[in-house]
Amino acid sequence: MSNGINLDDMFAEMERAANRAEKTLNGQFSKIYKELRNLSPEEIDSITPDITDQKEYERMIALVQEATERNLNQAQLIERIKNLGDIAISIARKVPSLSNLV
Repeated sequence: MSNGINLDDMFAEMERAANRAEKTLNGQFSKIYKELRNLSPEEIDSITPDITDQKEYERMIALVQEATERNLNQAQLIERIKNLGDIAISIARKVPSLSNLV
C-alpha cells in the first residue's frame, strides 16, 4: 500500500540538500553560514516575539547558500540581506561576520 510518497524522489531531494549544504560549508561564505547555523533558537526569538523570525532565519540560510552557488560577492550578499527586511537585518547583526556590514 502506498502513502503517496516516492522514496526515490525523497532521497534524491535529501541528497541535493546535503550537497548544497556541503558546497556552502566549503564556499566563500562558509564562515557566515557556520555563524548563522550557530545562532540559538533563543537568539533568533529575541529579535521579535513573533514566529516570522524563524522563517526569516531559514530564508537567510537559503540566501547564503544561493549566494555561494551563484558566486556572488560580499556586497551583493549584503544587498540581498537588506532586501529581506528588518528582521533579516536584525538576524545579520547577531552574526559576527555580518554585524558591521548591515
